[in-house]
Amino acid sequence: MSVLFFGLIAVEVAYVTQMAEMRQDQFDVSVKNALLRTAKAIEEREVLDYIDNGFSVAHLPNISERDNTPFKADEFKVKIDSTSATRIKPSVFISTKHGINTIESTSKTIQNKLREHYIRERAQLDDILIRMLLNTTPRPLSERINFEEVKNVLERELDYNGINLPHYFSINNKDGKEVYSSRTESDRKTDDYYIQLLYPNDPTPKANYLKLYFPTKDSYLMQSLTMLVPFAVLTLLLMVIFILTLWILSRQKRLSEMRTDFMHNMTHELKTPVSSISLASQMLNDEAIGKSPSMLKHVSGIISDETKRLSQQIEKVLQMSLLENENSALKLKEVDINELCLNVASNFALKVEAKGGTIETELEADDPFVWVDEVHFTNIIYNLLDNALKYSTEDLRLVVRTWNKQGQLFISVKDNGIGISHDNLKHIFEKFYRVPTGSLHNVKGFGLGLAYVKKVVDDHKGLIKVESELGKGTKFTISIPQK
Repeated sequence: MSVLFFGLIAVEVAYVTQMAEMRQDQFDVSVKNALLRTAKAIEEREVLDYIDNGFSVAHLPNISERDNTPFKADEFKVKIDSTSATRIKPSVFISTKHGINTIESTSKTIQNKLREHYIRERAQLDDILIRMLLNTTPRPLSERINFEEVKNVLERELDYNGINLPHYFSINNKDGKEVYSSRTESDRKTDDYYIQLLYPNDPTPKANYLKLYFPTKDSYLMQSLTMLVPFAVLTLLLMVIFILTLWILSRQKRLSEMRTDFMHNMTHELKTPVSSISLASQMLNDEAIGKSPSMLKHVSGIISDETKRLSQQIEKVLQMSLLENENSALKLKEVDINELCLNVASNFALKVEAKGGTIETELEADDPFVWVDEVHFTNIIYNLLDNALKYSTEDLRLVVRTWNKQGQLFISVKDNGIGISHDNLKHIFEKFYRVPTGSLHNVKGFGLGLAYVKKVVDDHKGLIKVESELGKGTKFTISIPQK
């Protein structure tokens, strides 16, 4: 799945990149064509102006070596079209007595004479234009170019090439100085421009050039790729589904492993007290064993302890059923939390003292009454103390504290045990999750205690948070609204 998904993303990225490059190249070619045609039109306009206005003798010295008569401009107005019109008007008389061969011969002769005359006149015209360009004094750009006409021609050529973007242009001389600019105050300045050399056919080109700017070029190119947006959206949705699928698979795998571990633990935890009770019962039924008072007391004590242990395990399984029921019913009544915590701590003191620890209560709540389910709330305080005892070290010190603040009743259970790592803190309220104990192998349980605590607190519209540091202990804090 990963290979296919990331392969698909790679193909789409390559396709989008290629499309963007093609669009950029197409835009560049269109602009360059428009600039080239504009420069050519500027150059042609200058030549036509020379022809339309007539040639001046001052500009054309020694036009013809074969004719020393002064050159008159009015006599040399030329119009060249597809018919190659000239100033000569040949007239040929063909007699009706001539044969067909004579007519064809005469026609060819006329065509040859016209061709020779056209070539001769064309050569003379080329010679005149070359001499004119060589002997004409260079003029400044401001005199050679009609800027408004350039603007119109450029817009026409851009439109012809399919470019309708806002633009402005500038004309610079050979020294790089800006002679003209069509930029207005509303035009955004940009360093991205296209450049075109002007008058490249001058006998001595002076590197005059035209610069063309497109302030909105980037947004235009991006808009041209809007057709790719649906592909991007679908890819994003596919990526979200892909990540969600991997997360669900990982979560289901972890949950399956925890359920398997839970079944093993539950089987072991239930089997041990049942085996002890069964063995004690066999001892009582065995006639070969004497029934002294001390032996009966010992056996009855085993049965009583293992029965309590079995009841506790069954209670935890019942807690699991509570976790599975999202709409569990609570039997709410007004309870004195100070008194409840004191009773739980007193009953738990024997277990703590048996491990060489101490338990203290700091009941500072001035208003200890809240509406809670007494049974479930007693269980969550007991579970927190039991967890602290399980994961304790030598010299265990437990502190149960209550206090009021901003309409909330707070209860905290603090220990100085082994603590919980930051990575494990994120999972401690999940069902079947058990914090790894490292070298400790005597910690038993189903991984339901803290999940049960979280469920009961949430059902009471309260909050629970945990603070812990490895090697320094853990602190659970519960807040319950009093109204």
